Amino acid sequence: MQDWIFWAAVVALSIGVAAILLQSLRSNDAHTDDSALKVYRDQLSEVDRDLARAVISAPEAERLRTEVSRRLLDADRAQQAAPISGGKGKIWPAAAAILLAACAALYTYDRVGTPGYADLPLTDRLALADQAYAARPSQAEAEAAASPPLTAPQPDAEFTELMVKLRAAVQARPDDLQGLALLAKNEAQLGNYVAARMAQQHLLTLLGDKASAEDHAGLAQTMIFAANGVVTPEAEQHQIRALKLDPTNPLARYFSGLMFAEIGRPDRAFALWEPLLREGPADAPWIAPIRGMLQDTADAAGIKYQLPALKGPTSEDVANAGALSAADRQAMIKGMVDQLEARLTTEGGPVEDWVKLMTSLAKLGEKEDAKAAYEQAVQVFKSDTAALGQIEAAASDAGVTP
Repeated sequence: MQDWIFWAAVVALSIGVAAILLQSLRSNDAHTDDSALKVYRDQLSEVDRDLARAVISAPEAERLRTEVSRRLLDADRAQQAAPISGGKGKIWPAAAAILLAACAALYTYDRVGTPGYADLPLTDRLALADQAYAARPSQAEAEAAASPPLTAPQPDAEFTELMVKLRAAVQARPDDLQGLALLAKNEAQLGNYVAARMAQQHLLTLLGDKASAEDHAGLAQTMIFAANGVVTPEAEQHQIRALKLDPTNPLARYFSGLMFAEIGRPDRAFALWEPLLREGPADAPWIAPIRGMLQDTADAAGIKYQLPALKGPTSEDVANAGALSAADRQAMIKGMVDQLEARLTTEGGPVEDWVKLMTSLAKLGEKEDAKAAYEQAVQVFKSDTAALGQIEAAASDAGVTP
């Protein structure tokens, strides 16, 4: 309702200003010839006064009267002919320009303005952001206020039985690092974020200074999910710890940007998210939410920015892939998996690539090779609890038994 009143007032004011300008143009046009007639009559009177004061001679006065009278008659004829000759036509171009300018102003404000948004100096905005930062709920408060997920995963009977056994095993051995990592991972997959947070928090307590940046960033993520997306002060502390250990940690950078977006600092959120989008990779879990929020974040921060278009396969790539037979496509996939395996074996790589290799080999039906990739990945990441959790979960999903 308030927006309707605002736009009604704006339109009314615009029409009023345009009407005043048009009336002024019409008045000026109507009185132009009258002014000329008055000037010439005053000149005739001046000639008579000059003759009476002997300033000019009689022949000179007569000549001046004749010239001024001629001009007076020409002006009078022009005034009489103005309505017939279309004097109003002179107004229409100016009237069209005024109306066009008014419409352009309304359109521009509709596109770049913020109707209903009160004046708010930068100092006040920063003060409000500081207030929002200080007023964030604690982790316990946010978890208590969080609503349950709308669609919780429905595990099968086998998975449910395994979870019962896993919970019992962790309860019996609460300081088992691998058990805690598996419990936190699987509770999160079931949407039990509070239980996942508790397990992961205990895990980091046991690890102490040995906890990695990924461990702290992973706990911050679980805490945020348990708080229904609110970046609490406790979650922020783990983000800070993760960034101290690894300033390039993408997960901690993403959630730090989310915190700034939540408290009203889109400028700082943009500074964190835009490099993450450029760095990729395109299939990273934070890329999709960043793409969904970055343009609005830039606009809110007053930053001139154009979200880059998504890159996809060219029409030639699609045509070439479609032309392959099933056997050729299988061979192409096998070649890509072999290249990934060779790179990981010689150069190493992140845990995501090891998981991709293991699951790809399982999908190709090469269970023994998938098992070998699993065992090698466990050795590579034996000191990284969070990575081990990902590997174990992926192995379970892919049916790769150790």
